[in-house]
Amino acid sequence: MGVAAAFETAARLGYDGVEVMVLSDPVTQSAAILGRLAERHGVPVTSIHAPTLLVAQRVYGASDPWTKIDRSIDLAHELGCPTIVLHPPFRWQREYARTFVDGVAEREHERDITLAVENMFPWRARQRHVQAYLPAWDPVSQPYDHVTIDLSHASTAHSDALAMQAALGSRLAHVHLADGSGSLKDEHLVPGRGNQPCAEFLAGLVRDGYTGDVTIEVNTRRRGGRHRQADLRASLAFARTHLGQSNDPEEAELVDESTTATGDSGERSEPMAMARRLSRGGRERA
Repeated sequence: MGVAAAFETAARLGYDGVEVMVLSDPVTQSAAILGRLAERHGVPVTSIHAPTLLVAQRVYGASDPWTKIDRSIDLAHELGCPTIVLHPPFRWQREYARTFVDGVAEREHERDITLAVENMFPWRARQRHVQAYLPAWDPVSQPYDHVTIDLSHASTAHSDALAMQAALGSRLAHVHLADGSGSLKDEHLVPGRGNQPCAEFLAGLVRDGYTGDVTIEVNTRRRGGRHRQADLRASLAFARTHLGQSNDPEEAELVDESTTATGDSGERSEPMAMARRLSRGGRERA
């Protein structure tokens, strides 16, 4: 799905905002174009995903990884969004990894931005686990002030998402809502179609007074237009239902149907994700 189509889809389906993943597509790097799309469709950019994926290593140049973070911060400030999601360094980025924890903290303080480091997973090859990230793929034990939990990544890592949620407490600043079956692939299934405790996790956010964003990040690259729309609609209905934001019987029916449907798996590299927003006490925020 292209960037413009993602904004149109988010508006039509009733999402509160979009998270933009910065990739080689120039539109994802342009505050002017993204701002016009947000204004046209009435759907703000609520977070930026820095180009820290393997497929985005040459975005903003390949020489200095901190340039990717700094330019993502510039983009976020121009768009008025408060949160940037970023992955920990790859193990071969040793100098970047050595300064990563302090560099994140310094930029949060100096540039008034939330840098939410995302949980990843070990890479697996021939029955071996490979530590692909430094200082670690699991951010819970690291001294970051803000963390993103991605439930599909938790599935791939065989992590306990509820235990991570409890351990992080107020450090949990951002959520990527998706499901997984424990496969070696990072599946990003529609919530309810895997074995992750998505409903319980969302209920915990409401219980704990979480005030961040819940971003739907499901893989629809191999889905046709009609099926893609259905998946995005079902994902939104699941989030609304389990965040206590819906009393619509039709949405409840969509949630029931989604748990019996099947979805595609595979690496996610689409430039957009859809966001639901929470204010204190779990109420929707415009």
